[in-house]
Amino acid sequence: MVISMKLLEGKKVAQALDETMTKRVEELKKKGVTPGLAVILVGDNSASAVYVRNKKRRAEKLGIDFQLIHFDATVTEDELLQKIDELNHDEKVDGFIVQLPVPDHIDEDKVIEAIDPRKDVDGFTPISVGNLWIGTPLTKPATASGILMMLDHYNVDLDGKNVVIVGRSNIVGKPTAALMLDRNATVTITHSHTKNLKEITSKADVLVVAIGKAKFITKEYVKDQAIVVDVGMDRDENGKLCGDVDFDDVKQKAAMMTPVPGGVGPMTITALVDQVIELAEGRANG
Repeated sequence: MVISMKLLEGKKVAQALDETMTKRVEELKKKGVTPGLAVILVGDNSASAVYVRNKKRRAEKLGIDFQLIHFDATVTEDELLQKIDELNHDEKVDGFIVQLPVPDHIDEDKVIEAIDPRKDVDGFTPISVGNLWIGTPLTKPATASGILMMLDHYNVDLDGKNVVIVGRSNIVGKPTAALMLDRNATVTITHSHTKNLKEITSKADVLVVAIGKAKFITKEYVKDQAIVVDVGMDRDENGKLCGDVDFDDVKQKAAMMTPVPGGVGPMTITALVDQVIELAEGRANG
């Protein structure tokens, strides 16, 4: 069955939201408040450096005060924890993240737990996760939040929809499930141990895929007229950037689908900076 498929273009949505966010920042500055975002980067991981550069570019474009704290890979755990404590108490920093991964000699869990949940714009601290699952989040994980912002832009109503998520990571799968549940969707999380995966995914009204396997999801996994959100960022056999979904195959069946690149990625940064602005608005309003 060939249908007319609509692209969920996160890049265009992000650009459309920039205007509104810029105005919000301007209003804050009139009140003497400049939103502040800080990023701690440890070592010289090339992928992490790209992510940080993209966040910096987007934040500064919107008028957000961006601060990069870059440590050598030899930094001690105590030195890193001390910097986190400083940012926790820095009134000009509304939110900050520690770009993961960190070197092996540093306890990642200890680092995450040291972040003040009120400034945890990654939404990774145990308190942040707990608040998310009881429906009272202070902050939301950026990728999951970005997916919801994009679906809202395209007027996708999740109420009563059958949502299937492929992938159970703390960064994407689990928080996306929590946010979808808050929208009254019926949510199923699948993973590498799930039996009869095709049978489950082919019943999804909305299919969210985040497993890190290039072009894993083909049309046999997808229901006719489904909405497909591809969170993957992979390389195909020719080294070309692609997602976890075989786009050319699945577009024959999907009603709406994200491209890779230009889909979920830009929305992740949008959700992050939106959250920083929101925290700054809370600071401005006392």
